Amino acid sequence: MNLFTEQDIRDLDVELKVGLLATVNPQGEPHLTMLSSIRPYAADKLVWGQFTEGLSKEYILENPQCGFLIMSLDKQLWMGKARYTHKAKQGPEMENYNNLAMFRYNAYFGVHTAYYMDLVSQSGRMALPMGNVIFAAVKTIVARTLAKKNTQPKVLNPWIHGLFNKLDNLKFISYVDADGFPVVLPVIQTQALDANRVVFALGAFSEELRKIPAGIRMAVFGMSFSMETVLMRGDFAGIQPVAGIPAGVVSIDWVYNSMPPVPQQVYPAVKVEAVREF
Repeated sequence: MNLFTEQDIRDLDVELKVGLLATVNPQGEPHLTMLSSIRPYAADKLVWGQFTEGLSKEYILENPQCGFLIMSLDKQLWMGKARYTHKAKQGPEMENYNNLAMFRYNAYFGVHTAYYMDLVSQSGRMALPMGNVIFAAVKTIVARTLAKKNTQPKVLNPWIHGLFNKLDNLKFISYVDADGFPVVLPVIQTQALDANRVVFALGAFSEELRKIPAGIRMAVFGMSFSMETVLMRGDFAGIQPVAGIPAGVVSIDWVYNSMPPVPQQVYPAVKVEAVREF
């Protein structure tokens, strides 16, 4: 097993980075959450801090098996699996979080709970292969442009199309591996194909993507650098020709607003009911 090095621990003890935690919901499906606070604090230990509410905090208590991805501002990646062990409201990690400028000078919220995980496996530091990412993005544009489109059901609204089809936004996928742990992969070339599907041409991490079985439930997460985010889930159709280009296709049937202040399901629409008892 690759362990975090002392240099990794120092480099990731920063406010500005991309952190993603994958958990498993009660239905056995992957759930992705952006957590910039996630970091290693020992060679085989990780921690992350909670300052907003959301489904991942519920899921991790029911199923401790997690996946994670951390990307630094210079596009270095760490990906792996971990197991949740406990949480605490005091301790050196809590002090570290609340001494960061993001929380120390915030009058509205700070980190109120630290969640601890044991490392199960990880990739070790690797550079995001930008050449392959750009080439895959170009192929995805061609596939998206030439492919036959679905018009129903209308799951992906114009805002989601805009978020996913902006090439410098970040996109990630997750699925639950055969060992029960979720896997997180960067698939930045992912774009909205039509009313209910997203597509990504093969490029970076092609070997890993080809191993994902067709029919599996997949989470798809998109984010901009202005911290706009959306989480979607659907059935992975496998790697198939899309306008003659080998690509992965996910048919989306669930959309979740993962942005503060109120994370909530967007599609299928949740019925709004009047409050009759107080």
